[in-house]
Amino acid sequence: MLRIENQAVMFALLSKHTFLALGDEQRDRAHEVIQKGMIRYGNERGQRMAQRAAANGDPIELWTNQAYGEWKPDYAGQMEFGTVRNEPTFRTYISKCAWCDAWKKYDLLPYGREYCLNVDAAVYDGFQSDFTCTPQGDAMSWGGKRCEFDWGTPLSEDDQAKLAAKKQELGTSAMKDFTFHTAHIYWTVSSVIRSELPDQADAIISAAEKDYIALFGEDEFTPLKNYQPADFQHA
Repeated sequence: MLRIENQAVMFALLSKHTFLALGDEQRDRAHEVIQKGMIRYGNERGQRMAQRAAANGDPIELWTNQAYGEWKPDYAGQMEFGTVRNEPTFRTYISKCAWCDAWKKYDLLPYGREYCLNVDAAVYDGFQSDFTCTPQGDAMSWGGKRCEFDWGTPLSEDDQAKLAAKKQELGTSAMKDFTFHTAHIYWTVSSVIRSELPDQADAIISAAEKDYIALFGEDEFTPLKNYQPADFQHA
């Protein structure tokens, strides 16, 4: 089973080879393409979460968004996160990040940090199109001390109780493993690269695949090919 670093590195390599292919004179275009892929990926995650909540008869609200998260750390202590406040708006933070650690480990931070610009907002927007998650300051990958997010609405004491109860009820049943998440980032970002950069896409994706296999081996790439883009559209 794959881990967070597989997903983090797969994204960073697709980002890296997009920037390298377009060069310094087209950095803005490379950024635009990668962000389109990132936003589509986040939207798809949020839409799946909303589908699961609705299937269970739960409302589409902040507390259910927090309850139906699709991932958990690989092991205890890998991530550090918590709550800044619950009112007047709910704010959370991350002070230790497995994604940042992976990008630093493989010298991919300048490319991997593109992930941090929109992923949380895109997931929340996918969950409900008028929901807004606003980063507060720079993410850690961009030089900030920690990542902090404002979710635009309070999390009342009643909602906190419902969130805790729902998390206990769900356990890990709403979560996907990181083979799925790595395949999702691979297929979705690659799809956007193909649509936006048809002349360069094959070379970009092939180079990312080659580098990924060099780091993790064929056995940690082959399972990604068992998925298709449609697999990520539904819960």
